[in-house]
Amino acid sequence: SIREWEKRHEVYVTSREKEMTLELLEAYGIDNTCLSKQQSGLAGLFRELMTRDFRLLGLARKFKPDVLTGIAGVSIAHVGMLVGRPSVVFYDTETATLSNSITYPLASAICTPECYMADLGRKHVRYPGYHELAYLHPSRFTPDARILDEAGVKDRKFFILRFVSWQAAHDISQHGMSADIKRKLIDMLAASGQVFISSEAPLPEDLEPYRLSIPPEKMHHLMSFASMIIGEGATVASEAAMLGVPAFYVTKPGKGLGYTNELEKKYGLIFNFDVEQGDQALGKIGELLQRENLRDEWAEKRERMLSEKIDVAGFITDFVETYPADKTKAMEIVKTKYRT
Repeated sequence: SIREWEKRHEVYVTSREKEMTLELLEAYGIDNTCLSKQQSGLAGLFRELMTRDFRLLGLARKFKPDVLTGIAGVSIAHVGMLVGRPSVVFYDTETATLSNSITYPLASAICTPECYMADLGRKHVRYPGYHELAYLHPSRFTPDARILDEAGVKDRKFFILRFVSWQAAHDISQHGMSADIKRKLIDMLAASGQVFISSEAPLPEDLEPYRLSIPPEKMHHLMSFASMIIGEGATVASEAAMLGVPAFYVTKPGKGLGYTNELEKKYGLIFNFDVEQGDQALGKIGELLQRENLRDEWAEKRERMLSEKIDVAGFITDFVETYPADKTKAMEIVKTKYRT
């Protein structure tokens, strides 16, 4: 969307120093202004938010945007209200109750996948897709097999494990797999192929040899060729589904997320397990390891899903570009152009 907007408009990108965000922006050559660095704990996140709001307000007063947009959109909703400009928020995480409560009331429009489990009222715009289709739709992404040599893939089968840091606002009170389950999982998978770990947090010394070391912008290329992806992050599980790779999402018990629930119940592309169900998850993983033609099966499931979803990047581009000047036309885009 940024590339498309730059052809017709001025675009000012702000960022947050979090995980690999800055590295990705640099890799893609996207100029940006970093507003803050991710903090931990409720007090730290609040202080960071105040810093980000204040700095974004100064930039907005100077740049004078016609519209502000972003994922989650906490600061853009605040600043948009203060400078009298519309804010279009894209989000898909119902469990981020705290940040949503200080964002949604101030946002001009809130765009979510159709499967979002809450009704956000008249400002709520639902689209038939997922965030991850904005960059992994087949019209936007083609896997490059050269990553296999770069990552050191030696076996026909390889598996990617994703462990998160639990530092985000929506991760407060959340936790993932136990160390015991992680080690059992690695032993099981290592008997069938190579194991790679992508981890935001430090790993125990005995697990460090499994750590994946590739540039972050090449991660989805490697994921495309994996036999299975297991982890604590909903985004990575959804990305695997977009790529047609069997995925397991293991997290704290709860109602789950609209998109992970739909990807499991409607399309059968991922499996959701609570952390207390570690042994059950291991059992299901072991079952899949014994099945032949698993990738062919998942490719069929993926094709069905894609046939019912849209090119999300196209929707984002058109909706945000149209919304400030003509809200009625923007809504028609949702109802007509981006319906299957």
